[in-house]
Amino acid sequence: MNRTTHDRGRDRDEEGRARSARPRDGLGRPLPYGAEGVPRQPEGVVRDPGATLREAQRLFDAGMPFHAHEVFEDAWKSGPEAERDLWQGLAQLAVGLTHAARGNAAGGARLLRRGADRLAAGRVPTGGSPAGGSPGPDPYGIDVGGLVSWARELAARTEGGEGDGGAGPGAVDAAAEAPRLRRDAA
Repeated sequence: MNRTTHDRGRDRDEEGRARSARPRDGLGRPLPYGAEGVPRQPEGVVRDPGATLREAQRLFDAGMPFHAHEVFEDAWKSGPEAERDLWQGLAQLAVGLTHAARGNAAGGARLLRRGADRLAAGRVPTGGSPAGGSPGPDPYGIDVGGLVSWARELAARTEGGEGDGGAGPGAVDAAAEAPRLRRDAA
């Protein structure tokens, strides 16, 4: 990263695009320059669906839903058009949990419901697996019904002021609320 004078000190990547070099916490909030943050998710990583789900689950379980959102964003940008709603819906769930963990009840609930609605609308491909296995009710083993229920229930609790994640009134604990993405995940 570097800074230039013509852009009033904005951080730039090697291609000259604006990109903040500030460290971030586990919920993606910027920290002051020089503070210790968590490692950023690399952008533009192309993964197969199984690797995407494993990495996102790892990040959810670590209480880092903002970073899980980045993994889903890579999937929707690099994957087939037919799967865009699937990955965008999952990204919206991750950002909804991020906002809920930050204490933003209204924003968290709105994004959780938006992601649940996108997944529930049936605009996601059915069947499939990373190895091209036989079709099933949920794409890549993703527990779509379970995720929709989880998101709607968390949205209702978040709006009701429940939670004590330590990030503000009504904040939830992101790791404790982490969803299970796949039916076969423990």
